[in-house]
Amino acid sequence: MSDPRADLVGLVLAAGAGRRMGGPKALLRRPSGESFVAHAAWSLYAGGLPRVVVVLGAAAEEAAALVPAEPWAHVVVAPDWAEGMGASLRAGLAALGGTAGMAGMAATEATAVLAAVVTLVDLPDVTGDVVARVVAALGPQPGRALVRAAYEGTAGHPVAIGREHWPAVIASARGDAGARRVFATEPHVLVECGDLATGRDLDAPQG
Repeated sequence: MSDPRADLVGLVLAAGAGRRMGGPKALLRRPSGESFVAHAAWSLYAGGLPRVVVVLGAAAEEAAALVPAEPWAHVVVAPDWAEGMGASLRAGLAALGGTAGMAGMAATEATAVLAAVVTLVDLPDVTGDVVARVVAALGPQPGRALVRAAYEGTAGHPVAIGREHWPAVIASARGDAGARRVFATEPHVLVECGDLATGRDLDAPQG
């Protein structure tokens, strides 16, 4: 694991039904047998994040069993997950903001977090190396930072969102739009990671 940052937390958005995949992506497995949700959580942890929150929705009970059984991994269920990715992001940031309960993480711990590093469950080749590069770009004021991974110049995930921006993200995250509006209107750092991964999401079964 990279040097952990106690003021940061990882956030995995894994609540969707995965209709084009034929089922929730949180239940999918890599060729190695590792679940997508476990891979995403371990990647954030390996990238230097000492705590990781996984936001679940569809098939939440089944998916929760695939989340790493580690003291650093926590689960939040988004009650309105069917709305889209925006609902998952809102639920995760609300938990970190101390306005919602989170199993295994005290409110005082949550309120000490200055930035969230957010990734999606369906990025099979994004690893801890990518996460560590995004974390390294946060700078001396992580609470004000906005950082986004890019792959050959195309913006993708993970993204790092400083606490100062959480209210605006929560207000604008609707449907399948997460932090898109905030990144479109606020200055942010784009970190090239194309030498480490493709960053492509898996939207449909590969035949």
